[in-house]
Amino acid sequence: MKLFLIVLVGLILEVFVWIGVGDLVGSMWYVFFWFVAAFFIGMNLIRKYSAGLMPQMQQMQMGQMSGDPALTNNLPKILAGFFLLIPGLITDVLALLILIPGVQNTFKNVMMKTMAKRQQAMMDKMMGGMMGNMNGMGGDAQGQNPFADLMRQMQDMQQGGSQRRDSSIIDGEAREVTPEAKKIEMKDVKK
Repeated sequence: MKLFLIVLVGLILEVFVWIGVGDLVGSMWYVFFWFVAAFFIGMNLIRKYSAGLMPQMQQMQMGQMSGDPALTNNLPKILAGFFLLIPGLITDVLALLILIPGVQNTFKNVMMKTMAKRQQAMMDKMMGGMMGNMNGMGGDAQGQNPFADLMRQMQDMQQGGSQRRDSSIIDGEAREVTPEAKKIEMKDVKK
C-alpha cells in the first residue's frame, strides 16, 4: 500500500512539473520531445550496460561471486537508463544525478552492503531451518538434510573458503567386473 501511495504522489508531482516547465518554456511540445529523446537515451544506456547482467546477478546472490567490478560499475548506469525511460522530469533529474561518478560510488557501496546482508540472511535462514529440523529427529536417515553438504560449501565460500573442497571429487571404490560370456545355444532348430 505504501508503494502505491508513493507512486501516486510521484505521478501527481510529475504532472505538475510537466505543466510548470511547459509554461516556463512556452510550449508543451518541447517537454514532449525531451521525453522522447530521454526515452531513447535510456534505452541505449540499458542496452549498452546490461549485456550479461542476469547470470552475474544470480552468481552474486548465490555467493559464488563477490562483486564483479564490471557488474557493480554497470548497475548505476542501468538504473539511470531505467529512470530515463520513465516519462517525467523528476525521474530524468534522478537519472542525471545517478550518472555523477561520486553518486555512483555511493550507490555501489550501498548496493554491495545490501547484497551482503541479503546473502547472510538467506544463509542464516537456510542453516537455521536445517539445524531446527535435525534437532528433533535423533540423527536417523529421515532427519538428515540432503542439502547439508551444499550449504556447508556455500558458507565456506562466503567466509573466505580457507578449506575449499573440490565438489567434482566423488569418494568411492572401484572394482573390476568381468562380463560373463553367454553363448547362444541352438536347441530345437531344424536343419
